[in-house]
Amino acid sequence: MIPNGRCGTAMSAPGRYAAIDIGTVTCRMLVADIDERGRLTELDREYAITNLGEGVDASGVLRPEAMRRVVDAIVRFQEVLAAYKAPDAPDVRVTAVATSAARDADNSEEFGALLRDAGIELTVIPGEREAALSFAGASCEFGGERLIVVDIGGGSTEVIVGTAGCEPDRMHSFDIGCRRVTEKFLASDPPSKDELAAARSWIAKGMHPFFERLRVADHVPNRLVAVAGTATTVVSVHEHMKVYDATRVHKAIVARPMLDSVYDELRCAPLAERQKIVGLDPGRAPVIVAGMIILQTVLDLAGFDSFTVSETDILHGIVLREAEREQARTSKIAASSDDVLP
Repeated sequence: MIPNGRCGTAMSAPGRYAAIDIGTVTCRMLVADIDERGRLTELDREYAITNLGEGVDASGVLRPEAMRRVVDAIVRFQEVLAAYKAPDAPDVRVTAVATSAARDADNSEEFGALLRDAGIELTVIPGEREAALSFAGASCEFGGERLIVVDIGGGSTEVIVGTAGCEPDRMHSFDIGCRRVTEKFLASDPPSKDELAAARSWIAKGMHPFFERLRVADHVPNRLVAVAGTATTVVSVHEHMKVYDATRVHKAIVARPMLDSVYDELRCAPLAERQKIVGLDPGRAPVIVAGMIILQTVLDLAGFDSFTVSETDILHGIVLREAEREQARTSKIAASSDDVLP
């Protein structure tokens, strides 16, 4: 759990909120309170590797067993949420979003119906919205700094540039993610040199125009912030964390030699051995090598020799934006009531 009492704005409605992010590889939930000063306090985080996007890149559909894994995780999340309903907080405002895998799938409406039956209303958000929410969450503890934020997911990677506390200047959601890259290129176990080179070349080709425009505009910031499982895994593997410690990961600065060392350890190991590496969630082992290649390529294209890991991410962005929207709704209702007063 990261330090509490940060990341809020005064224009946020106080209350208890839950954000659920259903990604291509993971399904996660954050439960948090927003106080009267708009500050966010984490209460709980839940996490499950559900691999919703398994096979989506090739087939264009979500598999029934993958959707069921997500539903099972959501049922467990709801059991957790029930414990956070108290007399002083009887309602938890829940916002659930799905990203790349659900965006790409032809049967995402079927997936939404399954979740509706489980008591959760799902919104499939476009890549640009995902990028904006990731930036809001990742940047909130770097007040006033100019940042590049990179969010490596299973099906897509978001790269966002801007000043913390403001709307992003420019952003792009690339259809380049660790599961998509793994399924396209990394068939061998462990991946062959040719497979790794082909994956790296494809990633660089897809991302190069964005970073070239960034350099031409002279908008390259001083800090690159990386969120999500690939970035946090670099630290946990390097530190040999038998038990994951978010306080040691949050705001850790990872130099390029450290990233490359962890990458070499992971890429050389067959999957069965990789799953046993201390600090790596075994469920992430099949796609982690591709995630590392994406992260290395982003650093190369951006011209950075290090990055800062953030444990605040899209989940925090969802909570913060929902609290702001709730405040706006409340203010609008209050204004309408005033209009009808005698």
